Amino acid sequence: MASLLDYEVGTARKHVHWRTFMVLFSVFVFLKAPQTVLAKKDSLKEVTDGNWEDILTGEWMIEFFAPWCPACRQLQPVWGEFAEWGEDLGVNIAKVDVTEQPGLSGRFIITSLPTIYHCKDGVFRRYQGPRTKEDFLSFIDEKKWQTIEPVSSWFGPSSFLMNSMSALFKLSMFIRHCHNYLTEQLGIPVWGSYVIFALATLFSGLVLGLILVFIADFVFPSRRFQSNYYQSRKQLSEARLRQQLEDEQMADGEEDDEEEEDEEDENGSREDLWRKGRRSPEGLPETFGDEALRRRVLAARQEEEEDT
Repeated sequence: MASLLDYEVGTARKHVHWRTFMVLFSVFVFLKAPQTVLAKKDSLKEVTDGNWEDILTGEWMIEFFAPWCPACRQLQPVWGEFAEWGEDLGVNIAKVDVTEQPGLSGRFIITSLPTIYHCKDGVFRRYQGPRTKEDFLSFIDEKKWQTIEPVSSWFGPSSFLMNSMSALFKLSMFIRHCHNYLTEQLGIPVWGSYVIFALATLFSGLVLGLILVFIADFVFPSRRFQSNYYQSRKQLSEARLRQQLEDEQMADGEEDDEEEEDEEDENGSREDLWRKGRRSPEGLPETFGDEALRRRVLAARQEEEEDT
């Protein structure tokens, strides 16, 4: 009886050990399987407006795509297989959804889809070769990217110009979301949404103009707001008036001097004429008398009367 009981206890213990082993094995497989899937997913990184500066260090291959693009859908399996080789090649493989990241679309000037960029320590080059896994691998392994001319620093994603473009793309996407909200959620007609945006643009322009005027007045204040403006203006007008009076007085004095000089010249000419009449001119006989002198004086007076 005791031996039978011992046998049953041993059998139960074996079943317990086996079940424990199976449970632990199942838990291990369950935990291990998601880790494998996650590892495959992590091999393909996703770049956003928040972490895009990470691509400025190291080596990257970045694909810009859109879910609605047929060519992008065709490239996705190849790009995923290429991403599995990223760790072996020492390169980061990433993708950017331009519909979700409009700022990056403007920052990199994406005009066609899909677009692929190679980045090495902040230097960007646009990939324009064949789009197969073997071509991607040889492009990195053989360093074919060195033969491609890099993007100019003026148009680099971290330049001021591209930062401005990114802000404009974000603003356009924000306006689009607002338009969709007004027309779809609130039921406002399309023309009503346009009117609202036009009024908002006009109002924002007025506010921006006022701000610029205030800044200009603060940096370059008007002379009218200075304490001694009106006093200096009054002194300037008085100085101009005094100068004008002095000029008029000088002009009157010059006219008086000219009149006096004319009178003196006229008197002198009369005296010269009288003296010439008193003398006997050369070449005339001594019998030239008072009658001739009287005629010359009368002729001179008649000429003066005609002039006056």
